[in-house]
Amino acid sequence: MRVVICEDNPQQQKVLYTRLKNYAMIYHSGVEIVLVASNAEQVLSFMETNQADCYFLDIELGQGQNGLELAAEIRKKDILASIIFITDYSEAQKLTFKYKVAALDFIIKRTDASFTDQLIDSFESSIQRYEKLGKINSVGFYQVKIGEFIKNIPYENIWYFETSENVHKVRLFEKSGVYEFYGKLKNIEHIHPTFFRCHKSFVVNLQHVIQINKKERYIEMLNGYKCPVSTRALRNIQMRQVETL
Repeated sequence: MRVVICEDNPQQQKVLYTRLKNYAMIYHSGVEIVLVASNAEQVLSFMETNQADCYFLDIELGQGQNGLELAAEIRKKDILASIIFITDYSEAQKLTFKYKVAALDFIIKRTDASFTDQLIDSFESSIQRYEKLGKINSVGFYQVKIGEFIKNIPYENIWYFETSENVHKVRLFEKSGVYEFYGKLKNIEHIHPTFFRCHKSFVVNLQHVIQINKKERYIEMLNGYKCPVSTRALRNIQMRQVETL
């Protein structure tokens, strides 16, 4: 899970970063804090080319958009990300109705231990929620587990799966990387109608097929890779493509 912190107070920013990082290092080593920002513009700039799964946002940002306005922009791009607000006043929750933002939690800034307790409770809730998302087929994610590392990958970002030369392992090729993990193609080929078992060693995403070469028996994907296709699969793949359009 990838985490963003947006807090304009340097001291409070350091507190948030330190406490969240230390907790993740001890209990969830696969969780990564990918951005610590001071204003909404930095977060929005990050989101142009990157993605996060959990956002800790100060509502009262000093410059530019406030935390609620930033959350509304995040929601436009990602309806499933966890948003946790950090605020100085208890009435802030009412403002979310105006901005139509569904928040996981509101944490009132304090100097006592109760602040840390609530911060960690919310953090743990966001991690558990992220882990559950990849197990629900209806949300359209495939969850990869590699040791302590967990990543939910949208189906639409996946090019194909292939068996690895390492026993009992599968490789997943997606738009931003390659992941190898323990698994079987027979448990993957039916996760969604857009995926098709074209070969004993390959499951492709039909949304990303650009060419089917019947003569040389391969499928060319949008990323340029050519996946082999069996004779039996050739008879079915074009029909399946039409069904998924």
